[in-house]
Amino acid sequence: MADSVITWLPWKDPAEFLGGLPERVEATYYGGGELPAEPDQVEFYVPSYMGSSQVVEVIREMPNLKVVQTQTAGFENVLPHLPDGVTLCNARGVHDASTAELAVGLILASYRRIPKAVVNQQQGIWPADAGIDDSLADRTVLILGYGSIGEALERRLAGFECDVIRVARRAREGVHPITELPELLPRADVVVLLTPATEQTKGLVDAEFLGRMKDGALLVNVARGVVVNTDDLVAALHKGRVRAALDVTDPEPLPEGHPLWSAPNVLIIPHRGGASTAFPPRVARLVRAQLDRYVKKEPLINVVAGPPR
Repeated sequence: MADSVITWLPWKDPAEFLGGLPERVEATYYGGGELPAEPDQVEFYVPSYMGSSQVVEVIREMPNLKVVQTQTAGFENVLPHLPDGVTLCNARGVHDASTAELAVGLILASYRRIPKAVVNQQQGIWPADAGIDDSLADRTVLILGYGSIGEALERRLAGFECDVIRVARRAREGVHPITELPELLPRADVVVLLTPATEQTKGLVDAEFLGRMKDGALLVNVARGVVVNTDDLVAALHKGRVRAALDVTDPEPLPEGHPLWSAPNVLIIPHRGGASTAFPPRVARLVRAQLDRYVKKEPLINVVAGPPR
């Protein structure tokens, strides 16, 4: 293909997955393992979703690389391997529906004690007096890290008759700055973490943060595990201070025998926030659109590091 744009894509039939390839785009499948031929010719690379470290480290073998397009909103694992002059784009918007749905599901499962009901079903137990469950109605949900996923979450919460407090790094209309968090936390019945993993957010949820939460409040982490100090969370759970529902943990995967597994009042999901049927069509649309823009020399979207293109 004359003047072709060489790409490595993580789908075995990229043309079928993307609904066709733009003109001049030549795609090779790579999802880890043995490298295809000629990595030095690759200009545009999409690492596999939740793949091994190899799919990121291989960037160093691509001297002609111009663009890395992730399938995740988070990109902290790519930055250490990104050469100067290479543009990094993330998948902002791709996981909004999946992650927002899971956040709502975790809240409802925790509030309506679904995990306990599953155990009772497995054991054939019908409790004589199951008590009264918590309801999301009339509660206050604080969304920490109010971006596109936070907006998607609020839309899904709209029918549950609850109040929403929005918090982001900087203040904007209707959104509190993170500097006001100490005064806002005591007002929240549910705190949903949607912050990126940065030096500023690492360990943000520590003993002081948890201590400011209401007694019995629910912490929902659908962000990154490192945002929470795990030891402090385990201590708060054992004290009965808070409850937690976690899609992500630190460490991850959570090793067998880790004290978080056996802590009371915690629901743990093995990092499934983006992994739903909503993901493939949305990532396909994004990658196809980015390839179109790249070939036509139009500005790329979702640029998070490196030069604009």
